Amino acid sequence: MTSAVTSTPKPTALITGASRGLGAAIARELAPGHELLLGARSRESLGGILAELPEATPWPVELTDYPAVAAAAAGIGRLDVLVHNAGIADLGTIADSSVEQWRNTVEANLIAVAELTRVLLPALRAADGHVVLINSGAGLRAHPGWASYAASKFGLRAFGDALRQEEPALRVTSIHPGRVDTDMQREIIAGEGRDYRPEEFLRPETVAIAVRQAIETPRDGHPTEIVLRPY
Repeated sequence: MTSAVTSTPKPTALITGASRGLGAAIARELAPGHELLLGARSRESLGGILAELPEATPWPVELTDYPAVAAAAAGIGRLDVLVHNAGIADLGTIADSSVEQWRNTVEANLIAVAELTRVLLPALRAADGHVVLINSGAGLRAHPGWASYAASKFGLRAFGDALRQEEPALRVTSIHPGRVDTDMQREIIAGEGRDYRPEEFLRPETVAIAVRQAIETPRDGHPTEIVLRPY
């Protein structure tokens, strides 16, 4: 007589900004152990990473369209991991910045994160889940020309600190990488008028490994903050 073997379902992870760069690297790193929901503004933009990870599920939604976010989240009953990776970097001095620049930056990097987390709280609570916030070195210190971006990332850190205390059944990890070798970084360096040298920056894969290690930390440990700097 043979006994039936029941397999334990993989935990589910939702990654925003998963179409390229760091988000795609995180998706590749988590794929072996997770059912993936891959977030991006459009399904078309996810074509490349879905070709690599055909078992992943696309989750296309504009994160600042809050009714659309609520509708997309409504079908998620249980969520083990939420990785907030999507964001923008629209840099400039305070003197040259505009209300629109400040509003767009804070909206994308902070308000959209707070609202997506809020609508997914029931699913996260059902799994005693883990929220991972991809922050920045700019969330620890501000530099000239980075005021609006740093303000959004300082706010993101505060959001994580409050969420961690309000939802003690969840784990909340803020990850603060230094500059990462991505297309966004190339745009920033071009704006600074410098030559781009990939070796000066963290590899996306390195940050993705840190995300996985935080998630895989045994439950008796709570990795609250991880800081990575280029070596």
